[in-house]
Amino acid sequence: PPSDNSAILLTPSLASQCGFSMKIDHLGNAMIYTSLQNCFAQNVLLFALQKRPIDAGFRMTTITFFTPAEKVMKVIDAQRSGHGIANTPKRLVLRSPKTSPETYTQNVTGVPMLVVKTSTVFEKKWLVTRIDAAAACPIQEGSVFFTADTITWYLPRRIDPLISFGQPKLLEVYMGIDGQRLDAAEIEARRYSLTVTDTYIISVIPIGAVGGYYKSHVQDGQYHISYTVEPMIEMFWTEDATHEGTRYKVFFPITTPLLPRPPQVTDRTIAAERVFKLELGYFCPDVALVNITFPSEVLSVTECRARGINVLEHMSPNSSYKVFTLEVPFTDPVVQQTSQEGATVYSLHLVFGLVVLDDFAPFSHAAYVQATLENIVPPSVSGGCDYQNFYVLVKYGTQGLNFQTAVGKQILTQSLAQQYGFAENGTHFSFVVPFFDPAVVFEAVELSSIKSRLDVTLRNLETNTIIKEFSVACNFISSLTECFPNGTMTALAVKLESVPGLNPSQLTLRDPTCGPTYSDERYAYFVFTGNSCGTTRKFLPNMMMYENEISLPDELGAKRQKDRCILFLVNLISFKSVFPLLAAFMSYGCLLLRLKVSCYYDINTTYAVAFQPRQRRNEPYAENAKGQSIFVCLHLDDSYSVFHRVEDYPITKYLQQPLYFEVELLTPASPEVSVELENCWATLDQDRTSRPRWNLIINGCANPVDQYQVIFHPVWTDARVQYPSHFKRFEVKMFAFAQDQEDLSRQLFVHCDVMICDARNPLGGVCNGQCMNPDNGNKGIRLHIIKWLPFFFFFFFFFFFLFCKMFTLKCTQCDHSSSA
Repeated sequence: PPSDNSAILLTPSLASQCGFSMKIDHLGNAMIYTSLQNCFAQNVLLFALQKRPIDAGFRMTTITFFTPAEKVMKVIDAQRSGHGIANTPKRLVLRSPKTSPETYTQNVTGVPMLVVKTSTVFEKKWLVTRIDAAAACPIQEGSVFFTADTITWYLPRRIDPLISFGQPKLLEVYMGIDGQRLDAAEIEARRYSLTVTDTYIISVIPIGAVGGYYKSHVQDGQYHISYTVEPMIEMFWTEDATHEGTRYKVFFPITTPLLPRPPQVTDRTIAAERVFKLELGYFCPDVALVNITFPSEVLSVTECRARGINVLEHMSPNSSYKVFTLEVPFTDPVVQQTSQEGATVYSLHLVFGLVVLDDFAPFSHAAYVQATLENIVPPSVSGGCDYQNFYVLVKYGTQGLNFQTAVGKQILTQSLAQQYGFAENGTHFSFVVPFFDPAVVFEAVELSSIKSRLDVTLRNLETNTIIKEFSVACNFISSLTECFPNGTMTALAVKLESVPGLNPSQLTLRDPTCGPTYSDERYAYFVFTGNSCGTTRKFLPNMMMYENEISLPDELGAKRQKDRCILFLVNLISFKSVFPLLAAFMSYGCLLLRLKVSCYYDINTTYAVAFQPRQRRNEPYAENAKGQSIFVCLHLDDSYSVFHRVEDYPITKYLQQPLYFEVELLTPASPEVSVELENCWATLDQDRTSRPRWNLIINGCANPVDQYQVIFHPVWTDARVQYPSHFKRFEVKMFAFAQDQEDLSRQLFVHCDVMICDARNPLGGVCNGQCMNPDNGNKGIRLHIIKWLPFFFFFFFFFFFLFCKMFTLKCTQCDHSSSA
């Protein structure tokens, strides 16, 4: 404004003369530039000439423009034509619009440039002074070249219109963006490059680099973009004749040709979630989503959101591009459904309506997506049992193996699955659980069988919710007691599911000091003889009876006033003697548990045994090199695929780390032969008879008193195993002897007695494939547990007991063996 504070309208012509300019950036911000004599202004050629001081008496009279022909104009006429002319005692400032008739195009070293050349005359009485000046600005066409990824700008190193005479010497070259110089580190960080050759100064800028911006365009209804950047080159040279310096600075906005950028729809739908999830991009920030057209209706963005169709706008971290996301539930009316065999197909047709904000140019993009959702079949479980195992089959259903399996209260881990003989074929898997496995619960004990149950639970991996619960119940024929000819008797008491508070280890025989030989939270195992643990003998006519009791000590029984009544019926069966008399009596309320067992033996029967000796035809002998070869190795893991080499020994292991042993019968290669482990033990010395000694396997079975019992691994036919009967695999947890607890560096040696058996004639013992250890639940032990009975049932059992006793006394002619 002038000094009187009045306002003057800044017209384009006046702005050009006075050095004002304005532009709108890509974000819609208005930027106003004002020149301080030698600063640039958009769309004008600006040059300032610094000269020797001119006396104040001089005044500008005329200015000559070279077009390239001479065109003389008075100063006032030049100003009226849109040229800006001003001077101070030391500076002359000229401004000329690029489109003025006084500018012309000149080819400078192959680069077209707009040029304006002037000669200004200053007069003072009889004196005349002339000042020559020129300006040159490159044109984009001819000086800028594009590839798919870069912009290359060529600027002549020698700009002839600006050189008076002589050879120029280039002293400084700078590159900048938006009028700001960039140092070498910034140029490298932005991936720009600046190269000075003998002919050109070459600037290379990657399309999309920092410093520029993208702009949206619509051409023939299709979406396009352009990239704009405003580099700056600043040069300083001197001429060898005058040694006067010239500083040349050019601001050069560059815009790429329109680049087609068809929108892309990315389908991120997960059919199981029952929602279409689409991503539409990528757009410049000046694009907006206006509406979406479906086959039946057109919805604005606001209407979509109100209806439950989620529409969101997302900007990239550096705000260089924009994407839109759309979520449409399968249940919305705009989604079409068709049925196929075993599945439902959901489809969605839609058209996105978009607009470029600056000029409100509309465009659209159509899309079609579909999703197939299989009719969900949940996993299923089935099972059964034989005389000693539960067999479980789990089918995956349509969702595949996306669930967790629990057997009883244990998760079916890889290690546990291997113990259960896990097998899988892509659609289902199966496993086998032994009758006495910890996962099995005992529901009831009957006279000749145990009613047991195995629970299998399938759970969702993500939510931990139950998908399927399955239980298989079976009666296993089992005798839980054994009596041996030498007077030894064994009994196994089993804890039922209905009495979780019972501790089997607290049960005793008639002598309170005779507790279980082995017990855990599920079993109590007793071993006693006819003349120990309070066992009594009584003579009857033609019979002999042995009796004992299993019970809780009185002081423990008194504490169980509110517990259920448990009755163990244990048959003590003598060798060839079966007429047991079971007698049990309980105090009122089942405060005490008493189990009396009686066995009767016929003492008046005589048996004649005949035998015919036969003379041995020849003596046994051993033939050299005719025996079987046994190979024993220690494997790296339970896959039994890689074993330790000889040079690996001795092998270092920490306590409780597993050791994987394998015993292989090398010869003969016959399926009719099997290798069996009889006994295995560990010592501190290589001598197998040395002490101390710890038993690992006894009579083919794990040591029942070992806290960490041996685990036997099944052997299946594969590339290395032709006959599984020729292999035995077992796992031992690393341990130390009690006297070595302070020094864990001593070596352990494992020894085994191995038997080679004829599968056609196993001959008993370990060759029959059954454990000889009484802890093995496959031997004949019988248990019966009766749940809590109301008081009036007591009389029923009392009279039943009397009836059984009378019946037994009358059956005196039955065939029994005599036993002392």
